[in-house]
Amino acid sequence: MKLSTKGEYGLRAMFDLAMRYGEGPISLKSIAERQDISEHYLEQLAAGLRKAGLVKSVRGAQGGYILAREPDEITVGEIIRVLEGPIAPMDCVSEEATETCERAETCVTRGIWEKVKEKVSEVLDSITLADMCREADKIKSKNDYYMYYI
Repeated sequence: MKLSTKGEYGLRAMFDLAMRYGEGPISLKSIAERQDISEHYLEQLAAGLRKAGLVKSVRGAQGGYILAREPDEITVGEIIRVLEGPIAPMDCVSEEATETCERAETCVTRGIWEKVKEKVSEVLDSITLADMCREADKIKSKNDYYMYYI
């Protein structure tokens, strides 16, 4: 299973909003600059995130985007599912699978793909945006500690 730029950039944008949670609406332009993402591409991602209820848009001169819920209530798994679709290494174990493989009853590898799907989902669903923010703060304070000024 490999994530596309939709998942990567969308998660970075959501992380950016989480780091600024409570500061009011954040413009896509500022997120795009900080995260080195095309503003046009970010607009497309934001539309999907808004439709899914993960962000809210605020119109006007001081408008932008805000998280629809607190950072500790939004998981990485939620974001990835919105942007990438179901988390599954193979179609046969996807939540969206409409047809059952003719070998499903006797397929040994299907059990492996199911376990992979469960573990990946477990990890992604256990990490919130708030967790990411705390990790970023740890990294920043660790790097600040080693900063030398001349």
